[in-house]
This record gives sequence, structure tokens and C-alpha cells, in this order.
Amino acid sequence: MYRYFSGRPVLSDALPSYSGEYAVGTVDIEVPAEHPRRFSDAVLKETGRPAFEMETVMFSLFYPSVRGAKSAKPKHMWIPESNKLFGEGYARFAGFSNSFTNKLFESGLWTLVGSTTIPAEVDVPLEGATGTGAHSEIKEQAVMDTHQEHQFPVIVFSHGMASGRTSYTHYLAELASRGYIVAAVEHRDGSGPGSIVMRADGSSKQVFHAPRESLEPMLEVEELKTVQLALRQAEVEETVTVLRALQNGRGQEIYQANTRKEGIGLGDWHGRLDIERFIMAGHSYGATLAMQALKDAPNDARPFVAGIALDPGKSSGRLNDDIDVPLLVIHSQSWSAKHSIFYDRTHFDTVESAVQDIITKRKKAAWFITAKGTTHPTVTDAPLIEPTLLSWTTGATVGAKEGIMHYVDASRDFLSYMMDGQKRGILEEPVSHPEYNNQIRPLPKEFSKIWQVHVSPAS
Repeated sequence: MYRYFSGRPVLSDALPSYSGEYAVGTVDIEVPAEHPRRFSDAVLKETGRPAFEMETVMFSLFYPSVRGAKSAKPKHMWIPESNKLFGEGYARFAGFSNSFTNKLFESGLWTLVGSTTIPAEVDVPLEGATGTGAHSEIKEQAVMDTHQEHQFPVIVFSHGMASGRTSYTHYLAELASRGYIVAAVEHRDGSGPGSIVMRADGSSKQVFHAPRESLEPMLEVEELKTVQLALRQAEVEETVTVLRALQNGRGQEIYQANTRKEGIGLGDWHGRLDIERFIMAGHSYGATLAMQALKDAPNDARPFVAGIALDPGKSSGRLNDDIDVPLLVIHSQSWSAKHSIFYDRTHFDTVESAVQDIITKRKKAAWFITAKGTTHPTVTDAPLIEPTLLSWTTGATVGAKEGIMHYVDASRDFLSYMMDGQKRGILEEPVSHPEYNNQIRPLPKEFSKIWQVHVSPAS
């Protein structure tokens, strides 16, 4: 009753604060695409409009912010657009969208998630900002405590099916609190529940889940995946373009073009992004995209020097194995344990082979590990918001906060390796399980309850 009358979610928990050395800020950016285009002739039967086109690029930034800076703006909602939009989106995923079911899903979302907000402060200065101009209200002492010349490595993150840019905020913001700038891309490829494209002229359109049956002509399964991945990759490349513009001193220009009306301090980002250390990352469908985006990388369009793939998709199309940069693949236990046939071989063997080839053929460091006790949603915010429900429905045996921190710790160690070449934590360990649950050597006690190591460069 207290939660209900205070306007809080009735059956969910608040997202926790972040544990790194930095405070975390967030900004939503949506700007016109530099190269707008269509990726298929298919249209939506419902509207007759193109089903796969890129007009704008949209992403949420999570970044190290000035400690103690407080925003006058309200926190971002975890459901970023509206319960109504997402209610209809999830009804479409369920295959029965009408006025009654849309309202039913909307009500369910309010009951389970409601007014859940993201803890990061909105539109506060990047750590080390001068505090002049737009952010002159920031206390002088807070500015003095920062390190203006420091550059932050950059991560571009791609979300999975039935997800969006806010589905992984805790994992991404934990990395931001450890000194990384993270751009969480909002994909408009028909894989998410719902998104609003906001154009520069003030008009907008809604983008919902687009299964094959909703298209005219109806695409074949593999063709649909190819089109969606092409659109996703283009959105990633457009995100890189915007991030380079911030690095090159065009932050105020980006702010003026941003239809989300945030980023007042982006002019202070000039020279603060370490664009020599772009990392590509993703989960599920996004992990498939991450591996695809690493083909021929680093290059001008995709300057990624490494990748992180979390549960690469089992139904997202073929996995690219032409990778010539370091790669960390983390499987949830549910992903490794399930025997899945994937293009005439097991999915596990496909991933293992791709990672091993990076070591043996490309002579680069790569890892393939399984996080014990976890399930496919563990790295998302969902178990943090609904720990009891998600534990019951998915079978996860590790606590929600503990599970996601395992991903954070391994990712941090990999990212640190990319900075200084030093292997830390689980990345120091040789192979313990060449196949899932097939142990050939024990891990140290601090790791044995958490990890299985399937591929490692350690001898």
C-alpha cells in the first residue's frame, strides 16, 4: 500500500547505485543520420511505410561525471518512451495486439516496473569538465577535484531482441563508473518492443516489433536477419560518427541538433574521448551484431580494437568468425548448458571455434568463458528490478546483483587488458573446461564457483 500510494512500483525493486570510482551521468542523443537510407524494399502491411530505414541515430550515453554534480532534470525512466508504447510493443511480440490486450500489457508493465528510474544523473558535466558556460552552476571545488586532460575509452553497445537501449543500464553504468564512456544504441530494426523516431522537423513515428508476417513482401528468415543486422551495423557506424564529432569539438552542434533536447555540456567533451580505444559490445542479437561489426576492424567506419560478446545469438543469423582483434565471449550458464544445433553444428562449438581461431590463426588474445548460475537475462536490468520473478521463471541460482557484477568484473578485466596488456582475474587462468561441464583442471577457489574457462590464451 505504501508503494502504491507513494507512486512507486508495487512489485519491483529500484535499480541500485553504482560502485566504481566515478559518479555516472547520462544523456540521450538523437540526431539525423549522416547517411539516411533504406535497407529493404519491404513495407509494413499495417501502414505501407518502409519497414527498414534509418532516418536518425539514437543512443544513450553513460559516462563518468563530476562527482557531486546534481541535475535539475528528472531521472530517466527505465521504460524510456511510455508504458503505453511498450505495452503495445510487448502485445505485438506476444502475437495478439488490440486495444484490450495493449491496455492489459500496459497495466502489467506499470504493476511490474511502473515508475522505475535509472540512477544516473541526467545531463551533468563529464568528469574533468571546466564547468564554464552552460555548467557554470557546478561548484568550483567539484571542478578542482577533476582531471581535465584525462581521456576515456569508448564502448558502443548493441541490445538484444525484445530489448532497447535502457535494458542494460546497470551493466553499462557500472562500466562508466570505472572510467568508460558507453553509448547504448537504440536499434530501429523491428527487434525492440517500441521506439519513437524524433525527426529534426518536429515530426515523429513509432517503430514496433516487425516479424516476417508483418512485411510485404514477406522476407525469408535468413534475409530478414541479414537486413536487420545491416541496419543495426549502420546505426553503430552512425553512432561512431557522432562520438567522433564530440571528440573533435562539435559538441554544441550535436546539442543543437539533438531532438531529445539534452547534452547542454557536450561542448566540454572536446578531446576527452579516447577514440584510439573504441570497443564494440553487445548481448544476444547485439552480440551477433558485435561480432559482425568486428569483421575487417579496425577500419574507418568501425574503428573497434576489441569486442565483448555476451551470449551471441542462437537465432540471429550466422556468427562472423573473421575477427582480427581481441575478443571476450561470456556465456550465461543457460546458454552454454542447452545443446543447440546451429547451422549443422552445436552453437557452443561454433563459438569455441571462432574464439580459438583468434588465438591460433590471428595471434590475438581471446577468451570464451561461462558464468555459472546465470541465465540469458542475468546481464540485463530485469533481474535487479524483478529478482524473485526472474529467478523463478529463468532458474538463475546466483543473486541478481551478484550475477551482473560477475559480468562487470570480467568485462573490466578485459577492458583493462586492452589498456595495459596485463591479464587479471579470470583472464589469467588457462582452460579449465574445454567443453561445458567437462573439467580438465580445477580453477582457484575464488573462481571455481563462478566461472568455467573454455578458451584462453593463458598457457
